[in-house]
Amino acid sequence: MDFNEVMRRGLVMLGCGKMGSAMLQGWLARGLPPRKVWVIDPVPSDWLRETGVQMNADLPADPAIALVAVKPQMMEEALPQLAPYGGGGTLVISVAAGTPLAAFEAALGEKTRVIRAMPNTPAAIGKGITAIIGNAAASPADADLAAGLLEAVGQVVRLQSEDQIDTVTGTSGSGPAYVFYMIDALAAAARAEGLPAEMAMHLARATVAGAGALAEAADETPEQLRINVTSPNGTTQAGLEVLMDDTRGLAPLMQATVKAATDRSRALKG
Repeated sequence: MDFNEVMRRGLVMLGCGKMGSAMLQGWLARGLPPRKVWVIDPVPSDWLRETGVQMNADLPADPAIALVAVKPQMMEEALPQLAPYGGGGTLVISVAAGTPLAAFEAALGEKTRVIRAMPNTPAAIGKGITAIIGNAAASPADADLAAGLLEAVGQVVRLQSEDQIDTVTGTSGSGPAYVFYMIDALAAAARAEGLPAEMAMHLARATVAGAGALAEAADETPEQLRINVTSPNGTTQAGLEVLMDDTRGLAPLMQATVKAATDRSRALKG
């Protein structure tokens, strides 16, 4: 199955919030006809209503894709709507947090082809990164198609096992919040050293955004980029000596942060 097949048979979306809307916008831009998209969403946005997709209408019998993008607490209500697609020719892709592949197999049958995806919030502006893993029924071609679709909102990585989803959740899933907090902390430090609040926040935001863009675009590793801007006995080195302290610096703190989020992700499954 490829994108041409999706355009021919259509795509069903259960839920279409910010994440789903970002994906849909990318697919429509690639040529997916609005009439070939069926969306079930109790509170559709004004943008969604204006796209021309089929809203809260009777679903097709055999769409190429059924995308699940509902909140975890709505999953119990959403899964029965997918029952007609169980074990058939429809590929089910889930971007719903916390719902394992086994839950889809239990509800729809083990032969149902399912791809589980873990995106993060920058996907809403096309700058996300999504990790995917398929069940035993999903083929490499299914994974290729899912990756191609999810690239509409950013980069895609493929996991080797579903257990890795928890670490992905603690790293890239929760990671944007860590970076947002770092921006706040950097701005607060600048204010403490005498800068006006608005200027401090402007500098912090632009610095983190610019450094991230440079790290993404550069051929060098982040370590080498750091070395490049660190003059011996200069200001950057003075700051890094605090940040890189083996016991109280950023590395042990970040390790503890990711571990706490990963452990919580594992615990929530139980």
